[in-house]
Formats: sequence, structure tokens, C-alpha cells
Amino acid sequence: MTTKTHNTSLFDFDGRPPVYKALPISLQHVLAMIAGVITPPIIIAGVVGSTPQEKLLLIQVAVLASGLCTLFHLYGVWKFGARLPAIFGVGFAYVPTLIAVGGQFGIEGILGAQLIGGITMMVVGYFIQYIRHLFPPIVAGTVVLVIGLSLYDIAIRYMAGSGNVNAEGFGDPANWMVGIITLLAVLGASQFGRGVVRLSAIIVGILVGYAVALPMGMVDFGAVAEASWLSVPRFMPFELEFHSAAIVSMVVICVINSVQTIGDLSATSVAGMNRELKTRELTGGLLGNGLTTAVSALFAALPTSTFSQNVGIVAMTKVISRSVLAIAGIFMLLAGLSPKFSAIMTTIPYPVLGGATITVFGMITMTGIQLLIKDELSARNVTIVGLSLALALGISQVPAAIAQFPEMVRNVIGGAPIVVAAITSFVLNLVLPHRSLADERREREEIARADAEAAGQDPDAQPLPETDSRGRDGAEGSPQACR
Repeated sequence: MTTKTHNTSLFDFDGRPPVYKALPISLQHVLAMIAGVITPPIIIAGVVGSTPQEKLLLIQVAVLASGLCTLFHLYGVWKFGARLPAIFGVGFAYVPTLIAVGGQFGIEGILGAQLIGGITMMVVGYFIQYIRHLFPPIVAGTVVLVIGLSLYDIAIRYMAGSGNVNAEGFGDPANWMVGIITLLAVLGASQFGRGVVRLSAIIVGILVGYAVALPMGMVDFGAVAEASWLSVPRFMPFELEFHSAAIVSMVVICVINSVQTIGDLSATSVAGMNRELKTRELTGGLLGNGLTTAVSALFAALPTSTFSQNVGIVAMTKVISRSVLAIAGIFMLLAGLSPKFSAIMTTIPYPVLGGATITVFGMITMTGIQLLIKDELSARNVTIVGLSLALALGISQVPAAIAQFPEMVRNVIGGAPIVVAAITSFVLNLVLPHRSLADERREREEIARADAEAAGQDPDAQPLPETDSRGRDGAEGSPQACR
């Protein structure tokens, strides 16, 4: 008689390693994601003018939703769920759009638009195999780049002391000192630390900044004392409002986030599991993310997405055991049931948050650039990126330029550069003819030959058009030109 052996491998998706082996890696995932989960609700609470109790609620449901969302995707239900070693939760990618929508329509407008955005995600997930080609890296990279650039002013304002430039003490050198110390701690941990310290650099920075801010009187524990130890979030704590401008903005960012989700899930399967992403996993991931985003709106949790930093942990450690990531999800779920934990998060001073998150925003920007260089930088692609950036950032910096436009147009694009970048890059990618660097080089050669023949010279004796040594526009160093 044969006995069935229990799979305890860390490197098998169905492996169930003992807790003492799984816990340290689970902790790394929690530390890598926790700052990214709590910061968006803190930012949005400030934008919409939430009361301290509402701010605490937004943090609590964000943490709870992140834990539930992760577990949902690990195990799946019917066709929903990626069933991959990936972490899902409330993420930064939506923040610029949420700020624009929240500034005009409040938290009620955000949640109403989010419900429609989640449904749109599910539609995208259902048809993704037919429309995936419409969102190449040149489009996704442009939008992610604008997301990163749009967040910088938030980090700077926080380092200066508040999200509101008119707040008392804004710009005080003491705020900047705490913010810079936090930033230096993050840099030190990320560049010189090892193991858990390096992976949790943002948390290390927050702890250092918090320790500096504490004796300076920047920390208020009043909310912690009043918060209860256990509470279950209630259904629809805010009424949902549906504004067409808010819905358009949210639908656009949800579609773009679906493209980013494709990238993260693909990276997880390739780097962690040494295989390509399956269509079933891709469809399940997008359907599941749309469902959790829509359901989250009913409990005041912000939209969910994949966490790229956790993808990096999977790629580095090669640990893909579902049980390991499930422990991280369970921890987040339990933390989300405790308002006391959420209240502690609200005590983090703005300069500490600013110093810790400015590096995250920088990494988002670099992620956009990395996506862009996946495609060759032909004149066509450079035009798409350059024009999209110019229009998106230009209009956001000079809102008076569209003051005479209809209110609907102003509300959609006035405060959301991501929407402008997404629409512009998407349309240009469809209408501009596809021309590679090699095509551009051949065209220049043909022009040079025609000019030589017109001048009565031997076209074969003419030198090739001048290009730089780094291979731009089909130069000698370009792999495309070598082909």
C-alpha cells in the first residue's frame, strides 16, 4: 500500500509548507504592500474633507478589502480569480483620478463611478483576448508614466506638512526635516539593506520618520484611544452618486489598470513559474479584479489592483506557494477587522508619508518608462508619447485653457491628466501608420539615392544618412538597423 506524501514545497503553487517556513516570506509580502494600501485612503480622505471617523473607516475597509481580494484571487470562484501567486489590494494607480473625481463630487461620486468602473473591468476581462492588441506597451507605458508624474505634487505637499497648501505650518523647515530623514531612511534600507530590510524599505522609512516626529509633537494618539478593537464594516456607509464626468474618468483608468494587471500577471507567471500566462488565468484575473472593485464600492473600499512590488518578491524568491501568500492575505483581513489598527495608521504625520511615498511615485514613473522602451523608439512612437505627455500635463497645469469648453468636457479632462494621456495615446496608436526604425532608415536611404541621382552622382557611392552612435532612428548601434 502506498502512502500519499504531503507537498510542503515553497516552490510549488499547491505546496503547503510548514508555518515556520512560510511566515517570514508572508511577512515580506505584508510589509511590501501595507504602505501602498493605507496611503491612498489617507490621501483621498484629505481631498474629500472626511471626518476623522470617516478617514479611519476608509483605511479599515481598504486593508480588509486587500486581504479578501488577495485570498479571492489565490483560490478563485468559478471563472473569477487569477489563481496565481499574486497580491491584490487598494493601489496607487487610481489616486490621480480619484483626487480629480473626489475634488468635484466627493467620496459619494468616487464610489458611484467606481461601481461602473468595476463592471467595465469585467467586460474588458471577458473580451480581453480580442482587444488586448489595442493596448500595446506604448499606450500602457504612456499612461503609467503620467500616473507617476501626476503624483509628485502630492508627495511634496505632504513633505511640506499637509495636503492643503493653506494649512497652518505648511512649509515649516521642521516638516521638511522629518520628510527628508524619512526619505533618507527609505533610500538607505533599499540600497544598503538586505533581505527583509530591503524588501520593506518603505516601512523602515516610516518607522524612522515616525520616531523622529514623535518627540516633536507631530503625532496625535487621540483617535487610537477612541477606536474599538473589533468592528465589521457595514454595507454602503456612503450613498453612491453617479456623475457622467466621474464615470468617464473612472472607466478610462479602470481599462488602463486592466492593461497594467496583464503586465503584472504575465511577470508573475514568467518570472515565478517559468511559463507564459494562460488565457484562463488572464481572464480570471481581470474578471476577479473587476468584481472586487465593484463590490468594494459598496463598502467604501477604493479600487483594487495588482501590487507590482509583490510581483518583484515572487520573481526574486521564486516562492509561489499559494499558502504563503494566503497567510499574508489572512493577516491583512484580520488587521482590517480592527479599527484600532486603522487608527494607528492615521497617526502617521504627513511629512513621514511624503518622504516615504515620493520614492514609490518615482518607481511608478520608471515603470512607465520601462514599458515604453519595450517598443522601439521610432518617430511614430516618440510622437505618440511626446504629444500625449504635452497635452495631458499642459492642460492639467493650465485649467483655464479649457474654461470655455462644455462642463462635461471640463469635468472629465480638466483635473485628470491620465484621461487625456490615455485617450490621446490610444487614438494616435490606432490612426498613425506603423513604421519601424528599419522602415525609417530605408526611407532615408531612398531619399538620399533620389537626391544623388538628381544631382547626376552615383547613388551607390553616397554615404548613409548620419545617425548617432546609440542607434536612435535606425543608427548603427540599433538592433533594428542591424537586421
